[in-house]
Amino acid sequence: MTKSRAGVAVVYGARAGVGGLGNSAAAAIAAAARAGGQVFALGPGHAIPWPLPGGLPPVDWVSPPEFLPAWMIRYSWLRWRTGDMVLRRNCSLGQWAADHAERLQPQAVYSLTEVACEILQWANRSNIPRVLDNPNGHIRNFQQVLEREFGKWGSGRFRGHPTLAMVDRVTREYELAGRIRVYSQWGKKSMVDFGVPAAKIHVVNQTINLDRFHPPISRLRPGGPLRVCYVGSLCLRKGFIYLLRAIRAIGAQHVALEIVGATGDRWSARLFDAERRGLQITCAPGDPLPAYQRAELFVLPTLEDGLPFVLPEAMAAGLPVIVTNQAGASECVRPGHTGWVIPAGDVEALSGALDQAIRCRNDLPGMGLRARTEVEQYAGPGRVQELADWFYNGVSEQCPG
Repeated sequence: MTKSRAGVAVVYGARAGVGGLGNSAAAAIAAAARAGGQVFALGPGHAIPWPLPGGLPPVDWVSPPEFLPAWMIRYSWLRWRTGDMVLRRNCSLGQWAADHAERLQPQAVYSLTEVACEILQWANRSNIPRVLDNPNGHIRNFQQVLEREFGKWGSGRFRGHPTLAMVDRVTREYELAGRIRVYSQWGKKSMVDFGVPAAKIHVVNQTINLDRFHPPISRLRPGGPLRVCYVGSLCLRKGFIYLLRAIRAIGAQHVALEIVGATGDRWSARLFDAERRGLQITCAPGDPLPAYQRAELFVLPTLEDGLPFVLPEAMAAGLPVIVTNQAGASECVRPGHTGWVIPAGDVEALSGALDQAIRCRNDLPGMGLRARTEVEQYAGPGRVQELADWFYNGVSEQCPG
C-alpha cells in the first residue's frame, strides 16, 4: 500500500537564523511556509527572536539528536581535524533527515548543501521534486581556495573543511538535485565552470530584515583612526589575513578594526593572534548590528562566497563597503558610488582602497546612505516570495496533479 504524501521537508545543518548558513535556512523555511501547507523543518532548531519580518513561520520543527557530543569535539582527535568533524556530523544529520522523510512522506524536498545527500537519494527513489540550496560557489572551488591558502600561510597537511570526501559528497548532491538555487551570478558561474548544467541553476537573491538592520539615528563623527568593521568567521576563506596585512601596510595608527566573529579553527586562531599584534583591533562574537552602526566602512575580503549575508546587512545599516571580485558581493556594489570592488587576495589593492576611504572620509556617510537605498531593492522582503514562487512552480510542474 502506498503512503499518502503531504507537505515539504526542509533540511538544514545550522540553527535557522544564526550565521550565514542559518540565515539561508531561515529564508528557505519562510519561503516553504508561504504556500500554507505543512512544512517539516528538519534541523537544529531556530533563533529567538526569528530573524525575518512576519514572525516565526507555522512549521513543524523536528530537531536532531546531538550527533557529536561536546567532549568528543573538545578532547578527541576530531579537534585537530575539523574537516572530518564537519563531514561526520553532516552525514549523520543527512541520514537522520532521510529516515524522517521515510516516515513523514513529504511531497517535496528542499535541502541546503552538505546535509542533503541522503534525503535527495530518498527523493529520487520516491520520484518527488527536490531542490538544493547552495550558498557558496562550487564545492571544488571552495576546497581548492582553502588548499591554496593553507599552503601559503600554514604548514603540514590541510585537515580543515571541506575534505575531499566532502567534495565528493556535495558533488553527488549537485547530481541528485532536480534544481539548484544559488545567491548570485558569480555563484552560478562557479557551478557551471565546474560542470554543473546551467539549466539546473537559478539565482534568487538573499533577503534580510531591513527593519532590524538600519542606519543609526546619528553616526559618530569622523575623528581619529578610520572605524572599520569586519563580520564573519576568522577562517582563511574569508581573507582576514589580507585585511590585517593591508592595515599594517598603510599604518596601524590610521585604522581601528572591529571584528564580530569567532575563529573557524585552531590554526586560524593562531594565525590571527600572530598577525593582529600592533594593530588596533577589538574582536568578539555576538550581534553585529552595534558594530555596523559604530563603523564608517565595512570590509569583506572573502576569497570565495556566493553572497554572504553580512554584506547586505552592512549596506542596510548605512555603510559603504570594500568587497572582492571572487564573491557575489561585487554584484550589489557600485564602485565609487556605494563602495570599492578589488581583486581577491591582493594586499596592495586592499590597502589602496582603505587609503582612498581615508582620503574621502567625509564622503563615506553619503555612500552609506546610497548603499542602504540600493540594498532595499536587492535584498528586500520580496525575495522570500520570489523564492517561494520559484520553488512551488517547480513542484507544480513535476507534480501537476
